[in-house]
Amino acid sequence: MTVPERTRPKRVVVVGHGMVGHRFAEALLARDTAGAWDITVLSEEPRPAYDRVALSSVFDGADEASLRLPALDAARVALRLGVRAESVDRAARVVRTSDGEHIGYDELVLATGSYPFVPPVPGHDAPGCFVYRTLDDLAAIRSSCLPPGAGVVIGGGLLGLEAANALRLLGLDPHVVEMAPHLMAVQVDAGGGALLGRLVTDLGVTVHCGTGTARVLTDPASGQASGVELADGTVISACVVVFATGVRPRDQLARDMGVAIGARGGVVVNEACRSVSDEHVWAVGEVACADGIVYGLVAPGYAMAETVADRLAGGAAVFAGADLSAKLKLLGVDVASFGDAHGRTPGALCVTLNDPVRRAYGKLVVSDDAATLLGGILVGDAGRYPMLRALVGSPLPADPSALLAPEGAAADGGTGLAGLPDSAQVCSCNAVTKGDLLTAITSGAATDVAGLKACTRAGTGCGSCVPALKQLLGVAGVAQSTAICEHLRASRAELYEIIGGAGIRTFTELITRYGRGRGCDICKPAVASILASLHTGDHILDGERGALQDTNDRHLANMQRNGTYSVVPRIPGGEITPAKLMVIARVAEDFGLYTKITGGQRIDLLGARLEQLPLIWKRLTDAGFESGHAYGKALRTVKSCVGSAWCRYGVQDSVGLAIELELRYRGLRSPHKLKGGVSGCARECAEARSKDFGVIATENGWNLYVGGNGGFRPRHAELLVADVPTGELITIIDRFLMFYIRTADRLQRTAAWIEAMDGGLEHLRDVIVADRLGICADLDAAMARHVADYRDEWKAVLADPRRLARFASFVNAPTAPDPAISFTVERGQKVPDRPLLPLEVL
Repeated sequence: MTVPERTRPKRVVVVGHGMVGHRFAEALLARDTAGAWDITVLSEEPRPAYDRVALSSVFDGADEASLRLPALDAARVALRLGVRAESVDRAARVVRTSDGEHIGYDELVLATGSYPFVPPVPGHDAPGCFVYRTLDDLAAIRSSCLPPGAGVVIGGGLLGLEAANALRLLGLDPHVVEMAPHLMAVQVDAGGGALLGRLVTDLGVTVHCGTGTARVLTDPASGQASGVELADGTVISACVVVFATGVRPRDQLARDMGVAIGARGGVVVNEACRSVSDEHVWAVGEVACADGIVYGLVAPGYAMAETVADRLAGGAAVFAGADLSAKLKLLGVDVASFGDAHGRTPGALCVTLNDPVRRAYGKLVVSDDAATLLGGILVGDAGRYPMLRALVGSPLPADPSALLAPEGAAADGGTGLAGLPDSAQVCSCNAVTKGDLLTAITSGAATDVAGLKACTRAGTGCGSCVPALKQLLGVAGVAQSTAICEHLRASRAELYEIIGGAGIRTFTELITRYGRGRGCDICKPAVASILASLHTGDHILDGERGALQDTNDRHLANMQRNGTYSVVPRIPGGEITPAKLMVIARVAEDFGLYTKITGGQRIDLLGARLEQLPLIWKRLTDAGFESGHAYGKALRTVKSCVGSAWCRYGVQDSVGLAIELELRYRGLRSPHKLKGGVSGCARECAEARSKDFGVIATENGWNLYVGGNGGFRPRHAELLVADVPTGELITIIDRFLMFYIRTADRLQRTAAWIEAMDGGLEHLRDVIVADRLGICADLDAAMARHVADYRDEWKAVLADPRRLARFASFVNAPTAPDPAISFTVERGQKVPDRPLLPLEVL
């Protein structure tokens, strides 16, 4: 009897090991259960595939290992790192590699991606000019940045804003240059772009739209890039120039092979992602041209990879185009676009909601009969993105205006995720529907977000659908975790106890011992606040903690819309001597600052440049002033009336108590800002009942009110205790504040904290007055430590040359003013000369 030879496995060679090439290998391995394919992957980079979508997180604490994609099965995949394909002999079906090897194939998959386009402006290739594409690019940028100073990003699209954020995290002041009239012109319209520009500017990025780059300036001696000159004549000095002006298909290998190339590049493929020139050549991702389109997002690349894997496994999958919807968080600002975002469909109608108070912009594009959702744009608040994107092409479940209304503004009315059909796609990166997710939940395969990610891949791409996953768990009746985020499986209150009990002093230590991953923009600021609350003596600029904070905290001043800063010295209780008033006046005159009396009985000095801040602080601290912490989540002011010292109605010394309280709680970091007030009688001139803690004098002592606030949702504080003497009053306020700091959620005001508390105000009274939990001694000790450890943050900077070095506009001219900042004069004072955009534009 003759035994037949074992059939030789077919050979597939994958050229490129980026995210899409890696996804193809994973998909083929999952389908090829019989081992019919031998897979060889050529990776030009010397490292395995990593998450390029999260590339910018490298500047926020991530390392290469945390970005790396799951390893491929080494027994079934030959991964050749640092090896590129030099040429392909299509007739012989052989790939010649950079190390001289000849690898035969039955099928060849091109996944070579794209390369950054750099406009050929004079000086574009000077040292100090970079692109923003790979880990090596980022390493080169990091090594060349010498903060303080400025960095310029050419290109105001998605990648450009990511690069700007990277420069900001490296300690530079970023400038973004964009030829279009507004940022992210591909994704958002003029209205959304105007708001995006304003929000980004508020975060410390200077934006130059409607102009191009004329040339890169270079230092005559070293040839190093020293800035750029724009087409409008503006000159920006900078130590780094980053080009983020788009990409082009990396198709040179394909061109050399002789396969058909699209008009704008890319391998022309059919609906199976197979080259129209060679049935044994396939192309996926940014190197493929499908139906005349080269897709630049990861989700279409994944869909192509799945299509080719299915075809090689004997299936009949087709690539029928892809959803180009995207939700992004750029410099902390939510931006989303989906469907026909620009309303190009004939007869399309647009519904716009512009909310300057919430700083949010939304636009929905609907069919001419207003019955079908076609697309939309969200800027500032993209909370409804998962639901709206899933509705594209479907009948509208409600009036379009209701769909744009803020969450919680009205009853759901079927407009939320619960009202979507099971066929609605929730995760566009991995084509996961609501039905897929509910099946995973109801079958018991997934009981939390991590489980849904593992079962369905939803949320493992760009991550924008993760909030929808949480909502669907609630829709299915699964109890929701109180974890602050997926990286730290604890609530903010639990994190406070963990950090305090374990003596943790850095975010890195916390995430290593008690978390996973690299953290996010939810957990990092929350942890920074807790660290500052527990370790008052550690300055907010120290080491790692500075990188967790925003621009205002890092520079100990509030950034204004034109890139300057405001300086607000503390004036406890609003009481100030004429001599100190004259100091403020002289400082304002000498530095040309705009002055304004604040609602908290302080004086705001606006228009200070970055390099002027230490000089201003020195003058003020020499005169006895200190930081007013107007920039942080901390105590702002304790407002007072003149009280019994002057007022004929006053029954207690409100000014004295306000000063005592403000000096006691100064620098106290908390989940949200804190404000207090003390009124000397029931006439309430200090508006104490609109404060987080408010005190009103009585004939017998003081009444304490808690949980009030002004702002978008004003709330009156509620009476906690009545007619208490001063010493007891201060003890109760101590406990109130420390209990709030320990147990509140991130960015939760005291009013919302009390409302969410089981038992509300009565429970609070039991804890901090009656000591039913037995923790009052701990709360008292915590406040005593804060009072003992307090030191002024301005003085700490002035005493440290390392910190002082961060306060300069330009690294090569530390005292030079930023030429992009200019003013005009109104009512005898200088104000920014750039006019505010009209509300109808915003």
